[in-house]
Amino acid sequence: MSARILTLVGSLRAGSTNRGLAEAARTIAPEGVAVELYEGLGDVPFYNEDIDTEATLPEAAARLRAAVAGADALLLVVPEYNGTMPAVLKNAIDWLSRPYGAGAITKKPVAVIGAAFGQYGGEWAQAEARKAAGVAGGSVVEDVKLAIPGSLTRFAETHPSEDAEVLTGLSAVLASLTAAVTATATA
Repeated sequence: MSARILTLVGSLRAGSTNRGLAEAARTIAPEGVAVELYEGLGDVPFYNEDIDTEATLPEAAARLRAAVAGADALLLVVPEYNGTMPAVLKNAIDWLSRPYGAGAITKKPVAVIGAAFGQYGGEWAQAEARKAAGVAGGSVVEDVKLAIPGSLTRFAETHPSEDAEVLTGLSAVLASLTAAVTATATA
């Protein structure tokens, strides 16, 4: 089966380790699976119901919704900022959850991974992202876990795509997410 997985990276920094994880996922995607990195999360204004109307919907929010609606699954790549996920990613989830019950994320398979400097690899942020995506209507693939600790030192001189352990973990994540897409399509 073919699958289109859209990746939302919670760090806006060009040299982000989490962006590197998303790039690595794109390069090792199995045949028939396209992993695409969404560009433009930083352009999406903070969610405000007053501007979420047909007449006033910001173009950046409309682009995000259309990109997610056209994908088979979402891969959220989450750094940890002060013990939780970055505001830019939470904001994207908020936009994707509307209209309530019929947002672009509704019933879409979602996997959450990430890297962080701390010893737990951003597990708190990932838990928050899973919770928010699930409440927003996404079908969170709970058995997918990839939290990479010590990211600043581990990837100081290497890209995540050059780390065999990371590639093994990413392969397992993509396999689980693709299986969730298949299960959703046949349900």
